[in-house]
Amino acid sequence: MRGVVMHSAGDVRVEERDDPKIIEPTDAIIRLTASCICGSDLWPYRGVEPVDHQVMGHEYVGVVEEIGPEVQSIKVGDFVVGSFWASDNTCEICRAGYQAYCVHRVLMGTIGTQSELARIPLADGTLVATPGQPDADLVPSLMAASDVLGTGWFAAVAAEAGPGKTVAVVGDGAVGLLGILAAKQLGAERIIAFSRHADRQALAREFGATDIVEERGDAGVARVKDLTGGLGASSVIEAVGTQEAMMQAIHSTRPGGHVGFVGVSHDVAIPGDELFMAGVHIHGGPAPVRQYLPELIRLIWDRTIDPGKVFDLTLPLEKAAEGYQAMHERRATKVLLTF
Repeated sequence: MRGVVMHSAGDVRVEERDDPKIIEPTDAIIRLTASCICGSDLWPYRGVEPVDHQVMGHEYVGVVEEIGPEVQSIKVGDFVVGSFWASDNTCEICRAGYQAYCVHRVLMGTIGTQSELARIPLADGTLVATPGQPDADLVPSLMAASDVLGTGWFAAVAAEAGPGKTVAVVGDGAVGLLGILAAKQLGAERIIAFSRHADRQALAREFGATDIVEERGDAGVARVKDLTGGLGASSVIEAVGTQEAMMQAIHSTRPGGHVGFVGVSHDVAIPGDELFMAGVHIHGGPAPVRQYLPELIRLIWDRTIDPGKVFDLTLPLEKAAEGYQAMHERRATKVLLTF
């Protein structure tokens, strides 16, 4: 099969890889219909994280080709969506709704799903079948559910977005934009998007943003406070993962408010005195996407939401390197890879 391998920072190639095989009786093999490039894939691409001949990809949708002898909830021929963490969905942590911390979890990025085929561990707990074979135009949205929609949704839930709330969103990448969509679906009254890019501002408004703030850092915090009577937002989503973004999120939150952080953290350190005096709730980390997949698939299948709009560039798998470069140069928000 063909699959993406990152040899070193900036060096992405599509190569022949061995076809996956059933290893554990709880495995499934899927033939991917689509995959995509994640913003988190840019950290190694830019040299921020070490990388050495790493198989790439952790988001996936496709059709089940083979199942292990213990798999019961899905069958060959099902169209399925899975999370970037494989989980059994039965352990005590999973039952509490935190499948990203399953005691048997497997990070799909170690398997690589920017590929024609993929082995999915713990298939019963990881994969969710759609009601039938989806129309082609639904595939991008189902693809988004595998990570960025589920992550944005978790961020909005962690920030306690809901009726009557003012939500601010730090980060205008795919996760931040879909955090806006999630906050809107959860009933937020007002949504403030931090963004300096006209195309992303337009999509933010389409997803439900009521205000756009172009300032960053202290200036951005001051602008949010101006918009909220000096108090700050009641719910803030942090979808970047840098020190500046985290502090911007905390400082934009009113006392008693909630920060939902899902940006992959890089060198973030919150000063204890500032955290102590902020009086805010902070919750986040890797999103338990599996918790939300059934509901997200329903919303997509019913055409209530269209998160696939975050994909603004579609390329065949063989041109994956072009996709990485486009996202690195911010010429694309998120790249869909097709087969």
